[in-house]
Amino acid sequence: MSLWQTIGRQLRKPSGLGGHVTGGLMRLVNDKPNRLAVEALRVQPSDTVLELGFGPGHAIAMLAARAPAGFVYGVDLSPVMLEQAQKRNRHAIDAGRVLLYEAAFDRLPFDDASVDKVLAVNVIYFWHDAPAVLQEIRRVLRPGGRIVIYATDRSTMRRWKFAGPDTHRLFSATELTAVLRRGGFDGHQATVSNIRVAGGINGLFATISIPDASPGRRLPMSLDAGARTGSSRPPSAASLVRWPRWAEPPSSSDG
Repeated sequence: MSLWQTIGRQLRKPSGLGGHVTGGLMRLVNDKPNRLAVEALRVQPSDTVLELGFGPGHAIAMLAARAPAGFVYGVDLSPVMLEQAQKRNRHAIDAGRVLLYEAAFDRLPFDDASVDKVLAVNVIYFWHDAPAVLQEIRRVLRPGGRIVIYATDRSTMRRWKFAGPDTHRLFSATELTAVLRRGGFDGHQATVSNIRVAGGINGLFATISIPDASPGRRLPMSLDAGARTGSSRPPSAASLVRWPRWAEPPSSSDG
């Protein structure tokens, strides 16, 4: 395996010592895309927000700051990123406002219509079945919800040797639009825009708005038994989370 392939695999799923180094680099490289994407998500103070591929947890912190009366969930494939993101967001986790999972993107551990906003920055390249992941996002999103997906454009990515076909799927604006449609989002719901990030990097922003519906009951969140959270604390609204037996917080009678 070449050095470039190793870097590509670390970006897809950071692991070991190299994964810890990769997490630090991700924070720097994703700083501006994260800020632009969080701004475009239009988070409200009481929103329930989900980030897919939270990496070292930089955007999780920004989302938690924008939703002081809400809740932020994160899902990532990497236990190393789970560890780093927990450290960065320890205060919000201990306060019961953030909960992070190690879980698969195409099997999200949440109930239908349980999330208001979804963020995914520089992670769609690694979705083995992107339409399936998008359908899962659609399932958990509430009516009136919003999704923001950022990806670096194919025109830039193809210059980077680590972004090979064995680890990265590249997208142009047309290709990203087509994937969104295969995932169930038509042109009335989804728009893809080109942006200039920095240093000659061309980016793509996909913004998706779900039509609102008549007010109804909000379904609770649930925690799948196959998802690791690394936390024994329930969120502030503990009744909204169905804990597996191994993750149940101690009862008050346990002292």
